[in-house]
Amino acid sequence: MPRPPVERGVSTSAAVLPLVSLSPGPVIALVAVVLALGFGLYRAATDGRFRGTRTLPAQSEATEAAAPVADQAADQAATDVGALVRAALPQEALGERATLLQFSSAFCAPCRATRRVLTEVAELVPGVRHVEVDAESQLQLVRDLGVLRTPTTIVLDGSGVERLRAAGAPRREAVLAGLEQIL
Repeated sequence: MPRPPVERGVSTSAAVLPLVSLSPGPVIALVAVVLALGFGLYRAATDGRFRGTRTLPAQSEATEAAAPVADQAADQAATDVGALVRAALPQEALGERATLLQFSSAFCAPCRATRRVLTEVAELVPGVRHVEVDAESQLQLVRDLGVLRTPTTIVLDGSGVERLRAAGAPRREAVLAGLEQIL
C-alpha cells in the first residue's frame, strides 16, 4: 500500500507547537470576550420583558385547609403595593383600569425611551395612567418594591395590585400585550 505524500519541511510537532505555546493573556482575553458576548445576548433577550409577579404554588389536599389564610395574606401583600405607592406619592392618582409605574433615574438613557413608550400607551388605552417615579428621591419605595435597576416598569391593576414587572426598556407591543392580559 502506498504511503500518503508528506510535505517537506513541516513536521507534526511544529503544527502542534503554536497551540501549546499560547500565553495566558490571549486565552484570558478570549474567555472574557466570550463571557461578555454571552451576557450581552442574555440581557438583549430579557430586557424589557414583562413577567408576572405572583406565582401561586399548586395546593395539595393537606394545604387546602390553610388556603384561606394563605390567600388572605397574599391578597393583603398584593394590595400593599398600591398602598405603598399612594403613601409615597400622595399627589399622584392611580389609573382607574391600570397604572404604568415607571422607576427612572436622572442619567438613564433607556428611561427616556421608556417614558415615551409608556406615555403613548397611556394615551392610547382609556383608563390607564403613566406615573414616573424618580428612584433617587423615593429610595424607600424602591426598596419596598424591590426595584433593582432603572428603568423598571410595574403594571398595577385598577385596585393597585402589582400584576406585571419589566426591568429594562419595554417595547410598545409588549406593554400593550401585558395590559391586554390584565384588563
